[in-house]
Amino acid sequence: MANNVIKISRVGPTTSLVDPLILPLTFFDLVWLTDNPTSRVTFYKFTESSHDSFYSVILPKLEQSLSLVLTHFLPLSGHVKWNPQDPKPHIIVFPHDGVPLTVAESEADFSRLTGKGLRHRTELRALAPELPVSSDSAPVLTLQITLFPNQGFCIGITIHHLAVDGNTVVKFLKSWAHISKYGTLPKNVHLPMLLDRTVINIPTELESKIFEFPPFISQDKTYVRALKLPPTKDTEDVVKMTLELTQENVEKLKERVKNVSTRTDLHLSTFVVTYAYVLTCVVKARGDDADQLVPFTYVADFRDRLDPPVPVNYFGNCVLPINFSGDKANTFLGEDGFVNAVKILSDSIRGVSSRGAESIWELYEEGLKKIEKITQKKLSVAGSNKFGIYGSDFGWGRPVSTENVSISPNLLFSMSERRDETGGVEIGMCLKKHEMDAFVSHFQNGL
Repeated sequence: MANNVIKISRVGPTTSLVDPLILPLTFFDLVWLTDNPTSRVTFYKFTESSHDSFYSVILPKLEQSLSLVLTHFLPLSGHVKWNPQDPKPHIIVFPHDGVPLTVAESEADFSRLTGKGLRHRTELRALAPELPVSSDSAPVLTLQITLFPNQGFCIGITIHHLAVDGNTVVKFLKSWAHISKYGTLPKNVHLPMLLDRTVINIPTELESKIFEFPPFISQDKTYVRALKLPPTKDTEDVVKMTLELTQENVEKLKERVKNVSTRTDLHLSTFVVTYAYVLTCVVKARGDDADQLVPFTYVADFRDRLDPPVPVNYFGNCVLPINFSGDKANTFLGEDGFVNAVKILSDSIRGVSSRGAESIWELYEEGLKKIEKITQKKLSVAGSNKFGIYGSDFGWGRPVSTENVSISPNLLFSMSERRDETGGVEIGMCLKKHEMDAFVSHFQNGL
């Protein structure tokens, strides 16, 4: 169902710049050059609110608090630029820049969209704004606020991954929500954000090496040394479903590993056992041949792994995709498939923690070279069960639902904490309908 666009505007920071702000991009930013923008939609339910009060009270408050919070997240107001004469892109914020904001209305069924059952991904995608990318320029952030009359509203955010990672985005959303609700900055977000790039202790020569490897060297010369990405299209046959692991489920999965494996050094975090369980269910649902290589990836945060550690208020990316492609499907198909997946992920996470800058590059380079040769779709994860994304209360209650709706050439699933239980996990999965049916069956029967 198409949205009715009410207005399109720009919201700038309360304090205007005198001179342009130019922010260089680092190694951890540039590795995301070819990634599609990241999109998320977050839903808020009305308890008591009329159509008129949304436009007279709620929307103005959201716009005013957005302007205030952008003062502390200035680069979000700007653009990613890549001029022909520059060796790499950068972020630039001009005086009077602002974030594009679309306000729309929808007659769609709010309860169905915020439920956990099957929904077409295109329905949810319509609630997230486009982020237009040309060869030399792209906004860092675009926003959309959609009213569902007498039901609730939705905040859609689309952001360029070159500029920030999920950690920074969540800090922005929590700060925006806190200012909207209380009129003050949150004390636990460590503002102001740090823009100093020298805290990223990675040799600069590694940045130029990035452009020597696929997928940064495109077969289509149109996209060489340009921000513009090959077109991606969402299809109607892709459905989304939200599955859950309760805290009890998570603990039972951990116990399952302990009962089978004699190793005492395994990293049995909630993230590891959740990812391992999703991975084994996906391999079974796809019906992969036993000898087929299974590519998958997770994102490692290096804030605490660099020497010295990166300050908690750093603005930008400090994460790196860790790719796997050397394991065959039969590793994950048997009775020990789940435990095998846990061992692989656990060993990787422990290994990443002990690496220096040069070794980090070798790890990244090796993963790129191997995974490029595999045609099977790569399983990848967005988000984290530690972000606390259900904590963004703008003054009208906590979200009733939040969904990652990014379009990816990979098989992307999202991970977050459960809304109403500490220790549980929400898993947002996008698959074709017949694949989803098989995945849900394996997921539910395996617990």
